[in-house]
Amino acid sequence: MDITLIGYGRMGHIIETIARKRGHRIVLTIDRGQEELFESEHFLHSDAAIEFSTPQTALKNIEYCFAHHIPVVSGTTGDWTGQLPGLKKRCEEEEQTLFWASNFSIGMNLFFALNRHLAKLMKDFPVYSPSLTETHHIHKLDAPSGTAITLAEQIVKASPSVRDWQPVNENTLIAPDSLPVTSIREGEVPGIHTINYRSDADCISITHEAFGREGFALGAVLAAEFTASHKGFLNMQQLLNLKTDE
Repeated sequence: MDITLIGYGRMGHIIETIARKRGHRIVLTIDRGQEELFESEHFLHSDAAIEFSTPQTALKNIEYCFAHHIPVVSGTTGDWTGQLPGLKKRCEEEEQTLFWASNFSIGMNLFFALNRHLAKLMKDFPVYSPSLTETHHIHKLDAPSGTAITLAEQIVKASPSVRDWQPVNENTLIAPDSLPVTSIREGEVPGIHTINYRSDADCISITHEAFGREGFALGAVLAAEFTASHKGFLNMQQLLNLKTDE
């Protein structure tokens, strides 16, 4: 495949290395301030674009891809994701292709499935109070992480006693029926997500820890490959053939 990388930071460089190892060509890289390259011949003839940029630029980047009907894989998280329902509708109405995931790690997507299953098991045992903690490197712009929000929303959906999730901030009172989500930013931690169910008697915990960015990058390249034979609004559950009730 001929692939354009939109966003050429640390993640973009790792994606480039993995894509080349898998036999693909990186024909163009586009970073902030290089928007004129969206009209270049290399971009216009790309088989797919992989977009890891910023919450401020992600939507515009995807719209550039849609304008030329280039399948786009996006892993950018943040407030902009409120636009995803509209983008999904455009995929349906305009025959566009967008593969979006809050986390492209294969292991994390298995963890998502485990989280959904555990939440369903725990819904009949309200003596256990759930909480979520995520830790990332100091360069991460959004908090909570997009992955943490996905995990939290899964728990809320499956738990009758949990009305919503709530970020833990200093001097913030957490409602009894809210899932507390704690965000920690330290060092160069690629990503750790832990879910606890605590009672007066014991605690049940599950954790996913990433050792580097390579797992995320591989998933993004696999997603780009997936767009060669699948169209529309795509996700990791489809790619990995994971059954879901959602």
